[in-house]
Amino acid sequence: MLFRWPIKFKLFLCVGLLFVIVGVLAVNSLQGLYAYRELAKTISWRADELPLADELSSRIGHAQDSLRGFKPIHDAEIVARPEPLDKTTTKVFFNHNLKAVRDSLQQYRDHLDMDLPQFGQLGDRSRDRETLGQIAASLERLEKSKDEADWLLVPGHVDGLIKQLSQMRDQVDALKPQLYERMRNLSSEVRGQYQTWISISWATGILSSVGLFVLLGLVYSWVTSPLNVLIRGSRRIAKNDEFEHRIHLRTHDEMAELAENMNAMTARFLEIKTDQETKIQQRTQEVVRSEQLASVGFLAAGVAHEINNPLAAIAMCAESLESRVTNLLGSGSVSSKNNASDREVVAKYLRRIQDEAFRCKGITERLLDFSRLGDVKKQPTDLRELVIGVVEMVRHIGDYREKKVEFQCSQHVVAPVNAQEMKQVVLNLITNSLDSLDPGGTVWVELRRLGNQAELLVRDNGCGMSTEVLKHLFEPFYTRRRDGK
Repeated sequence: MLFRWPIKFKLFLCVGLLFVIVGVLAVNSLQGLYAYRELAKTISWRADELPLADELSSRIGHAQDSLRGFKPIHDAEIVARPEPLDKTTTKVFFNHNLKAVRDSLQQYRDHLDMDLPQFGQLGDRSRDRETLGQIAASLERLEKSKDEADWLLVPGHVDGLIKQLSQMRDQVDALKPQLYERMRNLSSEVRGQYQTWISISWATGILSSVGLFVLLGLVYSWVTSPLNVLIRGSRRIAKNDEFEHRIHLRTHDEMAELAENMNAMTARFLEIKTDQETKIQQRTQEVVRSEQLASVGFLAAGVAHEINNPLAAIAMCAESLESRVTNLLGSGSVSSKNNASDREVVAKYLRRIQDEAFRCKGITERLLDFSRLGDVKKQPTDLRELVIGVVEMVRHIGDYREKKVEFQCSQHVVAPVNAQEMKQVVLNLITNSLDSLDPGGTVWVELRRLGNQAELLVRDNGCGMSTEVLKHLFEPFYTRRRDGK
C-alpha cells in the first residue's frame, strides 16, 4: 500500500521517521545529561554541608568551653584571659556562644530546606532534618535552663549543660559519617539506574540504527532506485536510439507517471520515425519508378518515331497503288467481267492496308504524346474526353479484343490536371485491369463529379491482386507472369 502513495507523502514519512530517530537519540542523550547534572548538583550540595556541620560542632564546643571556665578560642569579639572567668563573664561567653550555635543551626537547616533535586539516598534529607530537629530541641532546653536565677551556682547544673552540649556535638559529628556512608553507597545505589540507562541507550541505539537502515532502504526504493532507472533508460534511448526500450517502475507514484509519459513520448516518436521511414521508402520507390517510366518513355518515343516514318510510307504507297491499279484494271486489255471482280478485291485490300497503316500511325502518335511530358502544369481538362481517348486506344490492341471496356460518364467533368500525366495514369489502371481478366471479362470505368472534386473508379471481374503484388503495384517492370509481360 505504501508504494501507491504519492511521492510527497513518502518523503513526509521518511522525514518523520528521521525526526523520530533524532528525537529518540536526543531524548536519551538529554536524559543522561540531566541525570548527570542532578548527580553533580546533589554531590556539590551535600558537600557544602560538611563546613556547616564543622562550624556547628565548633560552636557547640565553644559553648562547652565557656562553661568549663576555659578561655574561649577563635573568637575575635572576646579577649582571651589567662585566669578563670567569673560568673558574669561566663554567662556572657555562654550566651554569646549559644547564640552562635543557634545561628549555625539555623543556617544548616536553611541549607537543608533549599529546593534541590532528590537523587536517591544521597539527596534524602529527612534524617538530617530529624537530627537537626533534635539538636534544636536540646538547644531550646538549654536556653530555658539558663533563664533560671543563679543557674551557674546550682550544683551539677553546669555539668548537665555540658553533658547536653556534648550530646548535641555528638549528634552533629554523626552527620558527617552518615554523609560519607551515603557517598560510599552511591555507587551501589545508582548501579541499577545506570545499568537500566545503559540498556535503554543500547536499545535506542540499536532501534535507531535499524530505523536508519529502514529509512535508507525506503529512500533507495522510493527515490534513488526509480531515479537511476529513469536516468539509465533515458540515456539508453538518447544515446543508442533504442526507441523500443520501455521504462518500467512499480512505485505507482509520480516517478511511475513520469516513466509512463516518457514511454508514451518514445512510442509516439517511434511511430513518427517509422512513418517517416515508410514515407522516405515510398518516395524512393516513386523516384525509381519515375526514372523507369522516363526510360520507358524515351524508348517508346524512339520506337514510335522510327516506326512512324515506315507507316507513313506504307500508307502513301497503298494510296498510290490503289489509283494505279484502278487505272490498270480499267483498260480494255482485260475482259470487263474479270476487271470488275479483280478491281473490287484489290481495292478492298489496299484500303485495308491504308486503314491499318493509319491506325498504327495514330497509335505511335499517341505514344509520342505520352513521351512528351513537357512542363508539369495543370490546366482545366475535360476528363471525360481524355478517358474516352484512352479507352478507344486500348480497344484496338490485339491482346484485349476479346475483353470489354465499358465507360460510364453522364456529364462533362473538368478538373485542373496535367493531361499527359493523367492519360498515363488512366492507361495504367485500365491495362492492369485488362491484364487480370480472362477472355470475355469486363472492365468498368466510371467517372463522376463529387462536389468540387472528380472521382475515377476502375473495376473489373478478374483475379484481383495479392498483398505481395500490391507492394509492387507501381513498378513498371514488375510482373508475375511466366511470359514476362
